[in-house]
Amino acid sequence: MLDILYQDEHLIAINKPHGLLVHRSSIAADATEFAIQILRDQIGQKVYPAHRIDRKTGGVLLFALDKATEIAMQQAFMENRLHKKYLAVLRGFTPDEGEIDYPLRKENGTLQDALTRYKTLKRAEIDVPLGKHTTSRYSLIEAEPQTGRMHQLRKHFAHIFHPIIGDRTHGCNKQNKLFKERWDMETMLLHAKELNFTHPASGTAITIEAPLQPEFTAAMALMGW
Repeated sequence: MLDILYQDEHLIAINKPHGLLVHRSSIAADATEFAIQILRDQIGQKVYPAHRIDRKTGGVLLFALDKATEIAMQQAFMENRLHKKYLAVLRGFTPDEGEIDYPLRKENGTLQDALTRYKTLKRAEIDVPLGKHTTSRYSLIEAEPQTGRMHQLRKHFAHIFHPIIGDRTHGCNKQNKLFKERWDMETMLLHAKELNFTHPASGTAITIEAPLQPEFTAAMALMGW
């Protein structure tokens, strides 16, 4: 059963577990369960994805309960009228705050502007050697993507050489292997923490927050955070 964070007659939001696909996809043929299907069965009503988050990302995922609301919310996303905050555990010590202004390429080769702002919340240095280093360093950051490009945060943090732990596509293979072999952790440590928007029906300001999933909490405990 999915954890419902918010619900009214037009919208419903869940705390999506890491590893759960939003809907059926040809690029993930191994998946047998999907958030859209589980939620539909759970509430006994058709639901429409208002936006997407990666399969490997946990946290706030918003659905519309009718077609008109779906169209309104998707338009709001395209026009950057929804604001998202994420938490992530990165390799290395990141600056106190930063801005990543780095265009990203679409599948057809077209470049799109992409901008991410972030701040460092905590740092940890643990007594585990890796490669030429005698210890391992990590940062907990809060990120606010100013644009909504595919895998934007994953690509942006890899670009500044502070990849997200557990990101097998854009991350650090040595770190991912360390987490799997030493702590039996494979989850990508990226969490959609908060979503802010104006309700399309009532015009009221809505903030939806998602508590951390168990895998992320375990990583935080490991770091002493």
